Amino acid sequence: MKKNIITIIMTVILMTGFSASVAAAESKTAFVYFSATGTTERMAKNAADAMGADIFEIVPEHKYTAADLNWHDRESLTTIECNDPKCRPAIANKVDLSGYDAVVLCYPIWWAYAPKIMYTFVESQDWNGKKLITLCTSGGSGLGRSGSDLAKFAKGSDFRGGKDFTRGNGEAVKKYVEGLLK
Repeated sequence: MKKNIITIIMTVILMTGFSASVAAAESKTAFVYFSATGTTERMAKNAADAMGADIFEIVPEHKYTAADLNWHDRESLTTIECNDPKCRPAIANKVDLSGYDAVVLCYPIWWAYAPKIMYTFVESQDWNGKKLITLCTSGGSGLGRSGSDLAKFAKGSDFRGGKDFTRGNGEAVKKYVEGLLK
């Protein structure tokens, strides 16, 4: 009788451990990026490759030109967008995050903030139960509050943090992201 009870207990313990291992193995991470110049795209692709994660691009309906990105011009499109808190540029493609447990948002920093198209994207998704990490590329101002600002609009997400990886390689991003997902 004792032998049967011990066998049952050991089986339950092994199955519980096995189930946890399977759940961890089935956990899926998606990298979602917006890039106007290619810098953020390179960072996101290198990181997703290093992690073996899926990657999706946010494609704006209006492709940003060099004139649109001219931060010295108060009339440039991005300056106007950044100065309008309600601005939500249209997205040309759909990204389905329903099969993912963790999402890493990658974006450039514009005027110390995430581009408004990132808010359009975040507000279009169901974040319930998803882990959220933000990564940026920046010419100098760094991540700032952009990650926590986006997380406020990702209702139901578990915001884990963010970092500027302008000069980081895929392996450095992988180590950082995996550390936040534990």
